[in-house]
Amino acid sequence: MNQAALHSLLFSKNTSKGPNKLKELFDLRLATNLSLISSLFFSLYPEKEDKEYFYLLLEKLEVLFGERSSELKKLDLERLKAGNWYQSEQLVGMQLYVDRFNQNLKGLQEKIPYFEDLGINFLHLMPITTRPSGENDGGYAVNSYHEIDAKYGTKEDFVEFTKKARSTNMTLMLDFVVNHTSDEFEWAKKAIAGDKKYQRYYYTYSDRQIPNEFEKTMPEIFPESAPGSFTYNEKMERWVMTAFNHYQWDLNYTNPEVFIEMLGNLVKLANMGVDVIRFDALAFLWKKIGTNSQNLPEAHQLISLFRMCLQVVAPGVILLAEAIVDPRNILKYFGENQLEGNECEIAYNASLMALLWNSIATKKTSLLQKSLLEIPTKPIDATWINYIRCHDDIGLGYDDDFIRAMGWSPLQHRKFLLDYYCRNLDWSPAKGLMFMYNPKNGDGRITGSAASLLGLEKALDQKDEKKIEESIAKILMLHGIILAYGGIPLIYAGDEIGTLNDYSFRDTLAHRNDSRWVNRPLQDWEAISKLNNTKNHQSTIFNGLKKLIGLRKNLPVFADTNNLVLHPSPNPHLLVFERKNAESRVWILSNFDDTVQSIHVSWLFSIGIFPENNLKDSIRGESLILDKSLLKLNPFQQMWVIEN
Repeated sequence: MNQAALHSLLFSKNTSKGPNKLKELFDLRLATNLSLISSLFFSLYPEKEDKEYFYLLLEKLEVLFGERSSELKKLDLERLKAGNWYQSEQLVGMQLYVDRFNQNLKGLQEKIPYFEDLGINFLHLMPITTRPSGENDGGYAVNSYHEIDAKYGTKEDFVEFTKKARSTNMTLMLDFVVNHTSDEFEWAKKAIAGDKKYQRYYYTYSDRQIPNEFEKTMPEIFPESAPGSFTYNEKMERWVMTAFNHYQWDLNYTNPEVFIEMLGNLVKLANMGVDVIRFDALAFLWKKIGTNSQNLPEAHQLISLFRMCLQVVAPGVILLAEAIVDPRNILKYFGENQLEGNECEIAYNASLMALLWNSIATKKTSLLQKSLLEIPTKPIDATWINYIRCHDDIGLGYDDDFIRAMGWSPLQHRKFLLDYYCRNLDWSPAKGLMFMYNPKNGDGRITGSAASLLGLEKALDQKDEKKIEESIAKILMLHGIILAYGGIPLIYAGDEIGTLNDYSFRDTLAHRNDSRWVNRPLQDWEAISKLNNTKNHQSTIFNGLKKLIGLRKNLPVFADTNNLVLHPSPNPHLLVFERKNAESRVWILSNFDDTVQSIHVSWLFSIGIFPENNLKDSIRGESLILDKSLLKLNPFQQMWVIEN
């Protein structure tokens, strides 16, 4: 039994919620987690002098619990009682930039009815805390973990928004930039001023000897804009590790003071009313010479230590792993062996996302199916964030062995995908941009809005009605897959109305060298105001998504209980999977080709789709008649087949 399940069991035996009982339950949670917290702490910090920091940690937990409001403490208990609330079919999310969505936090609060209309009840807000005024990696270079940047409003505005969100049963997710701070953060400023204590909060060195050893095995994250992994700070006269950008200083978690300080920042964020905390770049947390300093065992121990401490103070708050790594490594962030179920509750399903884009380009699902079948089953208490687009790029981190099994060259296949999506093939409908191309190995990434990558921009330019319809069908099909797949579907703001690429980023000095800004447009409220009165691509996509979201919420079988069955289709253009529980079943069939594709009904019988079961395609709201030998799907059509 993992610790979360144990806490739920303990709470079921102690259901009183008075102030004294809340403190008793905190003490009980601490006692329950103490042995694991101790084991994790001393495995990371085994020196004799580290015992002092362990006692400081225990004191810190009690202080942080005392700072948590009674309202949030009671919400913690409600979630313990509910169990794995984050696996519910009722959750449907949206990721957005507050300022680009509707100016500021007050503007965002005004749009809660818009979310409710669409069916959104889970929001991921991109960073809103203070950051450098120039380059800041979209807010991921933090000057503070709790102070709100003035352009979004005030901390009071944020707390007010969290209260309003809770009153409408909306779940809120924010980032915790756990790997690094900006070079303007208070610790970095003290380090630059010569304070030795704060220089030890980062990886800083007086000469290149140790940096050179690190860089022998550390890969470059941004080879074009930020080559290498260290930056020389002239004021400090030291080299500092900057794995991402020169203004983002990597925190030194081999120092226990850093962990304790960052735990305080984490819990204070939770205490502001955040329900889900996205651990940014957590694969990089532990650095070790002679390794690539990614996905190290110590990083997993550190994440689990964060989780066990957070669980004591705020057990209703959960963690999302932002680890865009291969499928076998991502599963480790749910916890393995002793840590199984004791790291992050949620992780990004980046493999599904990338594989879907591969299937769009190839019009085939072979690599998608093979890859999904090879991924081990995730822990029963964990869940995915499923998405097709986000603020970031699309990486091509496919397993080379799987690509070879298709009879393809991994290098040539990646080149084909980059050419397909980045305008190097005249016949391709996609209009994307390249991001961080590395000529040393031919590796590159893709940026662009979902609509532009799926051909809508080009089709509108050409005024080709048939291609416009196909592009809309592709947009709805991909969103239908993430809505039906096991986990929390996360829609990127603007995709619900088919927003196209925004090329204005080239006019802004701080953005022009980062092509990811092409997919960070302003929300088009003028178009949204006409959704009910105009028949166009925006209204078709919005209403289509709204319908799919409503269908999802009315099918309890979509709750994530590891109840997904993939059915490898004999037709390579089709993706077929099933969700089932004791009461019902639903089959999802999707055609990735631009021609009509068919499947023999005898194969449908083999996966349990029988005509005598009164079948219905719930998307079309029509009975599914299997009175012929073949079931046909139109180009990019999707069916959700249920038994009436």
